[in-house]
This record gives sequence, structure tokens and C-alpha cells, in this order.
Amino acid sequence: MKIKELISSWESTSRQSSQNEKYHISLPLKDAARIEALTGLYPGLNKNQILSQLISVALDEVERQMPYKAGNKVVGLDELGDPLYEDVGPTPKYLELRHAFAKGFNKRKAS
Repeated sequence: MKIKELISSWESTSRQSSQNEKYHISLPLKDAARIEALTGLYPGLNKNQILSQLISVALDEVERQMPYKAGNKVVGLDELGDPLYEDVGPTPKYLELRHAFAKGFNKRKAS
């Protein structure tokens, strides 16, 4: 989801995930004012919903922008028969860590 789509969803309806992990954050006053302004603009949403959805959209964008760094090992061929090289950038490690933390959260929620 992109920011434009998020704002559109705020205008139509609010959504709340049933599974959440709580975090306590401190914001610079400028950002706190922005969150309060969005809460005033979209009264059907509370601060936590707005923060949660903004963070989700930002994290989606971080994942999309994570750099690919080609290694030396060929791991496949593309549709034109050109070699595809393993990613030795941060993406594989990030995905491994994301999976491990998600697995830990799921185990904890199941208990």
C-alpha cells in the first residue's frame, strides 16, 4: 500500500488488525503535531491506528527500496536466459530476520 492509498482508506473506513505487538515510542514535537492533525482530520481513527498504518506503509516502502547487490554465484536464469546472481546485499539477511521474528511472535501468541 502506498501513502495515497492509505489516505484514501482513511477517508472511507478504518481497519484494525486483530494481532498486534505493542511498542512505546517518543516522537519529536513536529511529528506529534502531524499525528494529532491527522487524528483531527480523520476522527474515525485514533492515534494508534494512524501510527500503525503509517509505520506499515513506511516499512512496505523500505522493503521495496532495499538495495539488491549482485554476488558472484549464479542462482538461476531469467526469461531471456541471462544469469541471475545471488543477492549479497542486506535483503536476504533482513528477510531471514523478519521470518525469525515473525515465527517467534507466532509461537508466543499461540502459547
